[in-house]
Amino acid sequence: MIETIIEQLISKVIHTGLIEERDRIYSRNQILGLLRLDTFTEVDVPETKATIPQLLNQLVEDAVQREVISEALDEREQLDAHLMNVFLMKPSELNQTFTTLYNEDPIKATNYFYELSQTSNYIQTERVAKNIHYQANTDYGKIDITINLSKPEKDPLQIKREREMKQEVNYPKCLLCVENEGYVGRTGHPARSNHRVIALELTNEDWFFQYSPYVYYNEHSIVLSKEHRPMVITQDTFKRLLAFVEQFPHYFIGSNADLPIVGGSILSHDHYQAGRYTFGMTEAEAVYSFQLDDYPTIDASILNWPMSVIRLRATDQDLLVEAGTKILSTWREYSDPEVELLAYTDDTPHNTITPIARYRHGAYELDLVLRNNRTTAEHPDGLFHPHQDVHHIKKENIGLIEVMGLAVLPPRLKPELNQLKQYLLDESDQVEAYHKDWADQIKAETKELNRENIDQVVEDQLAKKFVKVLKDSGVFKSNTIGKEAFKRFIATLNS
Repeated sequence: MIETIIEQLISKVIHTGLIEERDRIYSRNQILGLLRLDTFTEVDVPETKATIPQLLNQLVEDAVQREVISEALDEREQLDAHLMNVFLMKPSELNQTFTTLYNEDPIKATNYFYELSQTSNYIQTERVAKNIHYQANTDYGKIDITINLSKPEKDPLQIKREREMKQEVNYPKCLLCVENEGYVGRTGHPARSNHRVIALELTNEDWFFQYSPYVYYNEHSIVLSKEHRPMVITQDTFKRLLAFVEQFPHYFIGSNADLPIVGGSILSHDHYQAGRYTFGMTEAEAVYSFQLDDYPTIDASILNWPMSVIRLRATDQDLLVEAGTKILSTWREYSDPEVELLAYTDDTPHNTITPIARYRHGAYELDLVLRNNRTTAEHPDGLFHPHQDVHHIKKENIGLIEVMGLAVLPPRLKPELNQLKQYLLDESDQVEAYHKDWADQIKAETKELNRENIDQVVEDQLAKKFVKVLKDSGVFKSNTIGKEAFKRFIATLNS
């Protein structure tokens, strides 16, 4: 009975502490209205092992069957989010609670908001759980591999609707704008009724803090500007990143680069990504330490990492900002033809930085990952971008998350890797054509392949491929020529 599911959902939400028993009748009536049910029969409510997302899905399915909504993905998600919004407090109330907890302990505040974002089903916990995730040890330390299976596939009706869309709607202006908070959604724009954000101040500007609905790591969050403006890496970027970790020292924060190919998927809205997670790059050791003559109190080093990373450490934020700005401005104009590094093609700039900030061991850290987006005839997708021999694994932009050592790989790899394992075990002669050379290479390199070790072998080989992806994206390679070129750039900083 639909009444049973409604009451089970309300009971589950009460159990989380999101609402109280006194709110049951109000919540029930709001849900009845959304489901277009005019009456309700009291029922005995048996306990259920079903989760909140599962109960929501049952209500949505019932609404589809009764033709309250269509089967289109956007209508399903709008109803799902709207149902959960019944149980949520207003943004002002949430911000007050967050501030009260923050004044006790910043960790208490983020723990509360993260749990609320999961309970409210804004963070799609059950979908995220479908992702394949593992860690592998490499010559550069830990690498995280994720095959992203969390985002729902669009159904034919949804695809048809989006193709037929003619109306140009500019509200919200993009998926990151604060105006998404509580937005019901429309065809082509996701439902956000159950979305809440926390107001922040960074360097006297209004910013907002939220969690990602499809978290790739623990407490994966987004920090976004109130103003819809393009992402640009400047001195102000470093100031904001360090100001954030001063407020939330248990989090790292970083920005995608601000140029196509080497930047993230959304460059139209100034934003950063943060979280409470230790990536492989965080733990990378210094391979070469040096002094910045203008900033002798800063610990500066080049990291043992497949990409080209300068790490600056100091207790003084202002010094780090100044040093980071000098490195950025020098890098913007820097060329080294010996390693095919050109700052410009005519008036088109190629050099930029992916910056990451954190507070560790009593000091602030600023990691500056040197990026270049030049293309060539041999590498039309990008000279310092995954090359064609790894496109069968990863050909998309290498953004902040990948830079730090977490591979976000496409869902097609799940069935393809299963097929690859059968091929390697000689149980099938079928393998995708673009994996064939790789499969034969694995066979040639591995002395023994069997049921017991096949998973480990493929996981290790996939991690090696991702390391190659990062090496391709590094401007100064981890060979003698690359290391000397990196030192030439460091010398330029001190000249």
